[in-house]
Amino acid sequence: MDLFAALEVATGKVTHTLSESHTAADFLAFMKKVERQYPGRELHVILDNSSTHRTPDVQAWLAEHPLIRFHYTPTSASWLNQVEGFFGILGKQSLSATNFPSKKALREHVAAYMRGWNRNPTPFAWTKPADAIIKSRKRMLDRISAAVH
Repeated sequence: MDLFAALEVATGKVTHTLSESHTAADFLAFMKKVERQYPGRELHVILDNSSTHRTPDVQAWLAEHPLIRFHYTPTSASWLNQVEGFFGILGKQSLSATNFPSKKALREHVAAYMRGWNRNPTPFAWTKPADAIIKSRKRMLDRISAAVH
């Protein structure tokens, strides 16, 4: 199963889709669902660099929807995308503590979790100042970039 999710950062509400695969067609179907949730609104979508996000079909659809803008996180910087925090919560609170006898059971479980989450959504707030994040990231990059012999 593949979970596509869009987090509304102001409210914490999550729009999601479960699919059998992770293709560009699956991603495009999900984006059409997101667009229907927010008709006529400007949307800024934060994405990783998955090849499914950049196919000609996706780019053509994006060109036809000027209110929707994609922003890509740098490689190894998924923490910049707040939906990743939601994925962590879903994994820790729900998925890691449960076994699923079937895909149907997994689908039902995730759907129930999403309904519960969206009844009382929680927005995420950055608690670390931006300059502290930048300094920490720079220290980490300096450490891993140093030649070791």
